[in-house]
Amino acid sequence: MRDIMSNEENIIKSSVEINTKTSLLKDLKAMGVKEGMTIIVHSSLSSIGWVCGGPISVIDALLEAVGENGNIVMPSHTGDYSDPIYWCNPPVPESWHEIIKNEMPAFNKLTTPCRGMGIIAQTFISYEGVTRSNHPQVSFSAYGKDKEFITNNHSLEYGLSEESPLARVYDLDGYILLLGVPYENNTSFHLSEYRSNCRETFISGAPILENGMRVWKEFEDLEVDSDCFGYIGEVFENNHKVINYKIGNANCKLMPQRDCVDFATKFLSKSK
Repeated sequence: MRDIMSNEENIIKSSVEINTKTSLLKDLKAMGVKEGMTIIVHSSLSSIGWVCGGPISVIDALLEAVGENGNIVMPSHTGDYSDPIYWCNPPVPESWHEIIKNEMPAFNKLTTPCRGMGIIAQTFISYEGVTRSNHPQVSFSAYGKDKEFITNNHSLEYGLSEESPLARVYDLDGYILLLGVPYENNTSFHLSEYRSNCRETFISGAPILENGMRVWKEFEDLEVDSDCFGYIGEVFENNHKVINYKIGNANCKLMPQRDCVDFATKFLSKSK
């Protein structure tokens, strides 16, 4: 508790001014967020500074900015729902591997928390009216008129490819909002990895419910790698229109997802 209080105190001290739903909504609109947009949001609450109402104020501002004809999408990934043989940050003892595979609870899109996505994305999962795709590792949550189209039929195999919410955002001519996070967090670049055929495949696995029973399910996927995303984003920004704007203390970027994915697909195709 002391660490939490100390961290919040540091955030308050670093905040130039107070952030509220009203100020966040004003900033989003000034940045270029418009009613009817479909936006996939990657976020860091602490990067904004102190926010009155915390993640709820951020989510409310996003939803109001796009209105009832728009959609807000967020990653709700669960990287820990995977084969522990691949865990490296941190690894676990090899003697634990089979125990983990036998004992880890089945993924439940209603209750399984995301991992490493931030408090805004975690809060969004439980928001009234939000739907979540049924993938044990790379699910997405969505709110808006097209939420079912975005989250339904998420393929277990190749979870960030054509049968994924990323591709549905692409179909809807959506946008990417990096809210205080770098290009390395831009999940849409993973769609480019699939489209460019630049990565090797491997057998992944996760605990899921199948016919009401918990099973460990193996499936084929791509060995995705985000190490180059920062450089790809930098080159993309030098050649395409990306809106840079400050929301609170956070450096934010807004860009068309199609342009971003198409550019990265060509870039990765040439690099393989």
